[in-house]
Amino acid sequence: MNRLNIFLLMIVMGCALSVVNATNQQRQIFIQLQRAQSQERQLQQDYSQLQYQQSALSKTSRIEQFATTSLKMQAVSTGRTQYLTLDPGAAKAEDAPIPTSAPASAPSATRSGGVR
Repeated sequence: MNRLNIFLLMIVMGCALSVVNATNQQRQIFIQLQRAQSQERQLQQDYSQLQYQQSALSKTSRIEQFATTSLKMQAVSTGRTQYLTLDPGAAKAEDAPIPTSAPASAPSATRSGGVR
């Protein structure tokens, strides 16, 4: 009977150590979960901030302001627009395709180079 008690005591001690180990693992996993959730919240905030910045930077008024100040671009007007035509047969194979006809209201001018 004495051996049986010792054997049962060892089984109970093994089970107790197993419960302690499982509890410790559960606690470690819970801590990792909390850290991952905190990181997820931070990443969501960063993503929202980046979306806001992207929308602010892609506004038409900002792009126009940047084009006029930094790139020294000017708005298109009909008075400044020039249409260029190319004599038939003057194009080489590496040139861009020739339009079939120039607009009726455009003055025809033969030039080399482009004007915007």
